[in-house]
Amino acid sequence: MPAARTHQPIPLHRGNGLPLYQQIQQRLAAQIQSGAFKPSEPLPSIQKIAAQMGVSQMTVRQAVKSLCELGIIYSRQGKGTFISGAKLEKEFRHVLSFSEEARAHGATPHSRLLSFNIQPPTQETKSALSLADAEMVFRLRRVRFEDSMPIGIECSCLAVSACPSLMETFNPETSLYEKLSGEYGIQLTITEEVIEVGKANAEEARLLQIPRQSPVFLFTRVSFREDGQPIEHVRSTYRGDRYKIVNRLMRTRRAVLASPIGI
Repeated sequence: MPAARTHQPIPLHRGNGLPLYQQIQQRLAAQIQSGAFKPSEPLPSIQKIAAQMGVSQMTVRQAVKSLCELGIIYSRQGKGTFISGAKLEKEFRHVLSFSEEARAHGATPHSRLLSFNIQPPTQETKSALSLADAEMVFRLRRVRFEDSMPIGIECSCLAVSACPSLMETFNPETSLYEKLSGEYGIQLTITEEVIEVGKANAEEARLLQIPRQSPVFLFTRVSFREDGQPIEHVRSTYRGDRYKIVNRLMRTRRAVLASPIGI
């Protein structure tokens, strides 16, 4: 029977000017990069790392927090800290539903319903969807999962007039875009999306199974039909440790020729 694998950290250097937590961060990152720890594998406990390194648990927590912020590891509340695989790319070249994007990552999408009701729109939603004063909206709020991991929290608003029987016929665990296309003939072909960064509040941390104040992406999106009619207004919170934003740009010859020389 093969011997159990052990991880032997490089001894820490005290008094060289580099804080101990940064040395631990570097040691752990090097082990992860070398393949000593595999993606989705749990990181040893803070108590074990502290004992191996001969430092306080508080110092190790600081190192682990910095690795989480870099996306090298991620935490699942109540379950521990795990090694990150490659970050998931957020697709901006095509209009994809969450389900379509998850399948493109090779994962199985599913959702957990938080709320689904009819209510007056906020001023932001009213403006985004160009709604009349008396119009109501469906407000659908869900936690989105790829396989068993919570990835994001999405809150979608749609005018009731655009899909009046949605609440009676839609299963919130399935794809909203597929429902809009199949039942109402609504094809969402254009989106405008704003990306900001923030930190998870207490509710978001609980739902996404991450530490409070963890970095998150904040998305605000309006999706349009091909004729330009706005259909959906979405506000989402996605885990910063599992997503990266990739935008592929092209510099045209015309733009190069128009640029002032020397700039």
